[in-house]
Amino acid sequence: MALRLVTKNLRSRISPMLYSASLLHSHATSFGFKEVREEEKSQMVGKVFSNVASNYDLMNDFMSAGLHRLWKDRLVSELSPFPGMKHLDVAGGTGDVAFRILESIKSIRRRTLQDPLNDGLQEETQIFVCDINPNMLNVGKKRALERGLGEDKSLTWVQGDAEALCFEDNSMDGYTIAFGIRNVTHIEKVLAEAYRVLKRGGRFLCLELSHAEIPVFKELYDFYSFSVIPPLGELVAGDRESYQYLVESIRRFPPQEKFASMIADAGFQKVEYENLVGGVVAIHSGIKI
Repeated sequence: MALRLVTKNLRSRISPMLYSASLLHSHATSFGFKEVREEEKSQMVGKVFSNVASNYDLMNDFMSAGLHRLWKDRLVSELSPFPGMKHLDVAGGTGDVAFRILESIKSIRRRTLQDPLNDGLQEETQIFVCDINPNMLNVGKKRALERGLGEDKSLTWVQGDAEALCFEDNSMDGYTIAFGIRNVTHIEKVLAEAYRVLKRGGRFLCLELSHAEIPVFKELYDFYSFSVIPPLGELVAGDRESYQYLVESIRRFPPQEKFASMIADAGFQKVEYENLVGGVVAIHSGIKI
């Protein structure tokens, strides 16, 4: 009963904010539950990730009880990396996804090391880690050094905007974005850029916090998100406000079906999604044909 009262109160607080955010006009967008001008959002999001960069992975472990590691493993498994591929990981500054892709490719190469036809493929592999925030990239570069990957020519770190990528058309075999697309100003532009840079047959994969579909589970999720995560952010990272934005941004992100239709509208074929943990997280995918 107590939980029901808490979640009912949460809904009463959330609903007016969502209604207000739904009234956005052409030059406005949402920053969590706030209405802001489009040109302000990227600066505000940038400030959030500059604030959380040093504790980003630690907080992911606390907030998801370590499950984010399994979710990223699943993402890379769906990608099916291969030696010699050119891959773009967007909003991947800390390197979590890129390191997994590289390890997967190295594992394949170790298994086929006896085959002379495969010799040299590791050198041809290129994984580009693109992030708009230099602080997040610096965390990733530091982690690469700690893993002995500081001089690995397969990894390239690029500061760039997901809405206006600096890569050539039809240049990538794969594209991933994990826990990043809900923070952009124009999701449609990000999807269009992903489609542009992928080669024919290239795979788009997005791992993102989404919308729980089971009512009781949704109530628990709302309670945890709004009553636990911001205080946890204050306790562990000394930053309640940034984590308040992060939980609000999840509620503003399109539901699974809507996001799938946006991916299809960008030109991708065979669009599908997989819910994890009852829809708390979803992996969307599509192919450029």
